[in-house]
Amino acid sequence: MVEANIRPVSDEVMDDNVLPFAVAPLDLRGRVVRLGASIDSILARHDYPPRVARVVGEAAALTVLLGSALKFEGRLQLQTKSDGPIDMIVVDFDAPDRLRAFARFDAGRLATSDADLLGKGHLALTLEQGDDRSRYQGIVALEGQGFEEAARRYFRQSEQIPTLVRLAVAEYVMGKETSWRAGGLLVQFLPEAPARSPDLPPGDAPAGTPVTEMPENDAWVEAKTLAATVEDHELVDPTLSSERLLYRLFHERGVRVFSAQNVKASCRCSRQRIANMLRRFTPQERADMVGDDGKIVVTCEFCSIFREFEPAELE
Repeated sequence: MVEANIRPVSDEVMDDNVLPFAVAPLDLRGRVVRLGASIDSILARHDYPPRVARVVGEAAALTVLLGSALKFEGRLQLQTKSDGPIDMIVVDFDAPDRLRAFARFDAGRLATSDADLLGKGHLALTLEQGDDRSRYQGIVALEGQGFEEAARRYFRQSEQIPTLVRLAVAEYVMGKETSWRAGGLLVQFLPEAPARSPDLPPGDAPAGTPVTEMPENDAWVEAKTLAATVEDHELVDPTLSSERLLYRLFHERGVRVFSAQNVKASCRCSRQRIANMLRRFTPQERADMVGDDGKIVVTCEFCSIFREFEPAELE
């Protein structure tokens, strides 16, 4: 493992962080994410069925892989809308380290469906750079391909960057306790030499435009081949460090790691924010929200925190 100088590979396992890395001989850049307590906390709040929890865990790992590259305080949101049993997933990553997520699903359809849980629809990645900056959104069709392939298509169409993504989610049992873990690996071909630059079709080409497939660069073929050997269990193994994983994959070429970035489960909701939102409704609309106990009740979809308001305090 190479950093400023050659040093031994660290076997210290650090959950809830992102480790950036580079493989210079292959013009490869990437990140490894390992989510432990953060994703377990998110999933436990909702008590999702295991099949739903795995899909939400994959979406969260992917969002962290992408959002952790932000160089400013902003937000990356991943959202799916589809016709599958899980008809919506929303994941927010607030740079530099805050993660939250929730899913909406049809329990009846989930119990009778063995097919792809997302179905057909679209995945939207929305980048918000603050109040005074632009908002960017990229959309990828969901056609049963899953998050790994959707990410590859997004970067190919929107960013013109050859990309490979691997995601894994698992529920670990230790005695009577269970916990969720998620992991991901993102590798991208970012050559500095023009001779290595990939020849990709423009993402905004009109529909039906013939695309000439160009042979892939040898360095990217090698990088993809090495990265694709990672096993699901390696991405979520609580005894395998991110550095050791990268060494397994790229030690023959030499891999350099950079400072890790921590991640935590955190919702931006608060009693004050919700009160301000309720005040934007008309008095009649708020009156319609009052329950049998004379109070307005709001539950956050992300963190499941239950809050009660007296109608008078919203006047």
